[in-house]
Amino acid sequence: MMPTSNTLQWILLGLPAVVILAFFLTIFPHTPSSLYVHPSLASLPRQSPSWQIYPDSFFDGGAYVRFPYGAVRYWLIGPKDGTRIVLIHGLSVPAIIWKDIAPQLASNGFRVLLYDLYGRGYSDAPQTTYDTALYTTQLALLMQYVGWDNAHVVGVSMGGGIAAAFAAQFPHLVSDKVALISSSGLIESGDLSRTSRFLSSPLMQFLTSSYPFRLYLQHLANGTPSANPVAELVRIQSAYLPGFNPAVASSIRDGPIRSLAPAFVALGRSMQKRGGRVLLIWGTADRVVPYRYAARVKALIQAADLITIPNATHDLTFSHSDEVTEALLQFFHGDRSHRTE
Repeated sequence: MMPTSNTLQWILLGLPAVVILAFFLTIFPHTPSSLYVHPSLASLPRQSPSWQIYPDSFFDGGAYVRFPYGAVRYWLIGPKDGTRIVLIHGLSVPAIIWKDIAPQLASNGFRVLLYDLYGRGYSDAPQTTYDTALYTTQLALLMQYVGWDNAHVVGVSMGGGIAAAFAAQFPHLVSDKVALISSSGLIESGDLSRTSRFLSSPLMQFLTSSYPFRLYLQHLANGTPSANPVAELVRIQSAYLPGFNPAVASSIRDGPIRSLAPAFVALGRSMQKRGGRVLLIWGTADRVVPYRYAARVKALIQAADLITIPNATHDLTFSHSDEVTEALLQFFHGDRSHRTE
C-alpha cells in the first residue's frame, strides 16, 4: 500500500525539523557527569574493628594524596637515601599484606613505598572500570608525587600483573629489577572459581550493590568475627565499603588478571636490553594462581629467575614471609646464589 500524498506532504514538512533537531543535539552534547567516588576505610567509625586490624597508621610515614580518581593512602618507610622499592598488593587485601616483609626491607636499608590500590583499604573507590590502565596510572602519579624518578618494583598476585604492565607502559620509571610473587596476568577463565565468575558478572554486581543486599552483608559482618584478622578485614570492606565489591568484580572482568602476555614479553625484553633481572616467587600449593603459571611467565621473560617454595599457597607473603623476604633481600642486594630454576 503506497502512502497517500497527504502523508508524504507531512513527512516532507517534518523532515527539516528532524534534521535541525539532530544538528543541535550533535553540536550541543550532554554535559558529562562528574566521577562518583565511594569512600574508603577512613569513613568507618572508630569503633569498627577495621581500625584495630588495619589502622591508617599501620606503617610509619603515612599520608594521603588526592588524584583525579580519588584519594590514595601511601606510606614511605626506611632510610631516605636507601635504594627505592615499590610494593604492590593484590586483588582484595590492601597493603597489610606486606606487614611482615616491608619492615624487613626497610630495616635492611631500602626505602619502601607502599600504598592501597583504588577500591581497597584507605584509598577511595572511583565508580569506573578497574582496568590495567587505572592501576598503572595510579602508581605513575604516586611516584611523581613523592618525587621518585624510578624504583625497583615488587607485586603480589594481581599486583604482579600491575607490576608487569607498569614496567611495559612506563619503563623509564622502573629500575633494573622487578619481582613478581604468585603473579596474575595469564589466568585462564577455567582457573577462576565459579563463585568469582558468578559474583563478578554485571548482573550480580547490580544485585549485590542494592541496599537490601548490603544490609545482609553487614548483618553477616556483625556476626562472629573471623579468627583470621585479614579475612575479617576483607569481610568488613565487602560489607561496609560500597565501592569495594564493584572494584574487585571489575578487576576480575577488566583488570590485570588475564591477557598480559604482551606485557610480560615487553618486561623481559626491557630487562634483557638493560641488563636487568626479574625474580619470580611461587608456591607449589597455590590454588589461586596455580604453580604451572610460573613456567608460563618464565617462558615469556628471558631474564627471569624462579624461586619455588614447596607446599606454599597463594598467601605465601603471610605463611612464608621469612622465605619471601630472604629471596627479595638477596635479589635486590645482587646475590645470584638464590637461583633455583
